[in-house]
Amino acid sequence: MLLVGLPLLILAAHVRAQAQWRWPNAQLDALDHARWDQNGYNALGIATHITPCDKWLSDRFTGRENAADFIRTAFHDVATFDQSTGLGGLDASIRFVEEQSRPENPGDGFDRAFSRLKPTASRHVSLADIVALGLVYSVENCGGPEIPFRGGRVDASEPNVPGVPEPHQDLPSHIAAFSRLGFTQEEMIGLVACGHTIGGVQNSAFPNLVPKLNDPKNTQSSTHFDSTDFNFDNTVATEYISGTTTNPLVVAANDTMNSDKRIFAADGNVTMSAFARSPELFADTCAKLFARMINIVPRDVEAGMTDIVQPLSVRPHGVSVVHDVDAKVLSLSGEVRLWSTANSSVQLAVARKDGAAPLIFNATHSDSMKSSAAGGRYNFTWYGFAAALPLADAPEEVKFWFIVDGKTEDQGGAAYAIQRDVVHSSTSCRTASFDKARWDVVVRSGTLVAKVFLEVDSSDSTGKPVVSSTELALRIPGAAYDIWSVTLPPSMGSNLNVAALLMDGSTIPGFGKRSIWSLPACTDVI
Repeated sequence: MLLVGLPLLILAAHVRAQAQWRWPNAQLDALDHARWDQNGYNALGIATHITPCDKWLSDRFTGRENAADFIRTAFHDVATFDQSTGLGGLDASIRFVEEQSRPENPGDGFDRAFSRLKPTASRHVSLADIVALGLVYSVENCGGPEIPFRGGRVDASEPNVPGVPEPHQDLPSHIAAFSRLGFTQEEMIGLVACGHTIGGVQNSAFPNLVPKLNDPKNTQSSTHFDSTDFNFDNTVATEYISGTTTNPLVVAANDTMNSDKRIFAADGNVTMSAFARSPELFADTCAKLFARMINIVPRDVEAGMTDIVQPLSVRPHGVSVVHDVDAKVLSLSGEVRLWSTANSSVQLAVARKDGAAPLIFNATHSDSMKSSAAGGRYNFTWYGFAAALPLADAPEEVKFWFIVDGKTEDQGGAAYAIQRDVVHSSTSCRTASFDKARWDVVVRSGTLVAKVFLEVDSSDSTGKPVVSSTELALRIPGAAYDIWSVTLPPSMGSNLNVAALLMDGSTIPGFGKRSIWSLPACTDVI
């Protein structure tokens, strides 16, 4: 269903019928961003590696594409699953050298895929989620169908056992391997065809199967699965049925390596013939099979998976709250994404305490603040906002909403609510040479904190996203608020968020990441 260009009111009704989450929700907010902010303004970054779809390393390298590597990485990661034990599945274990060095995982595609995908993972969007999204982006942006996506996968801490099917294996072995994953023979045929509509076989990975081409238009010596190798379509089926295919896993001189031929013909070519007759059937089948495939996770992870991630029609992004000590205001800033292509009149409304009339601020927009998702099926428009809420007017909780073309967008009356008990302070500063910075955090009076932290997303020795934290110390006690501080070098001064541990054991998350480069120069000695 194409929704491009529909008015915001229609889109909002469509989304609200599906979306089950309310902002703020840190995990779902991050997953919404990762799933839907694909191309253009505020894009996550994955799409830059598959735009255009024949892109690999650079223009100097041809014949191979990241999109195919991303799809292959997802399947090889999933293929370790065993439904009898509930172990394996999509958990990013393919990132481990031990798995990549196995004969079932030849080539450098997995390592290169992770080098591109890893930077987009975070505490709320695991590497395994990003591997799944790599497939979703590749299919949707290269002509294929929309793939429903759920989040909540958990990254493996060690390699899984072997289990990826190999080209030289016989048909019963392949049927057994896919059955172990939960797929029937017919579904096996579909999944292989869907996975082999983009890409091909590289000489570097299979030198005894495909030749070195010495072709400047194919520097990677990739023998493609079909003649539309950079487009997700049913040509892999039409050429197979017509007998014109050059798929190296169908027409190899060594018939032992013709795994696609054996798999496609397993039901007498019934499935492949149906795919060849109907591009729509092929696309619909691929969407369903890929959605099932990327949801194959270790059994103990299943319960923690989210529902299908749907975009909020009106979603705040990058919201920051800073306590301005000198001006005696809370500075609220960020952006809002509207599911619409139209330029709208957007205002930010901020609640005041005791039921006083809200403060109204105009949002800003420029022509560059547009984005899209799913190969252009969906389009978004962005607006920036900034507000100053006097501390004397500030309620216990900061609440705001938007007025879009005169209509209130406030999550059904709940508004968008954020805490103000532990926030960044305007007194944070850095030296003139940027060699260190003093980070100040305001803790409101009456907030019973045990510890105050600055947090940043990082990764452990295996590449798994983790949160690194630095504890602050009380520097300036006060009647209305205290200031906690820590001095850090620039290597630890990027995208820092605030958090606090309360006396009762609960935690307070902060809003708004800050970096040393955005801080003013200090006027006192650090």
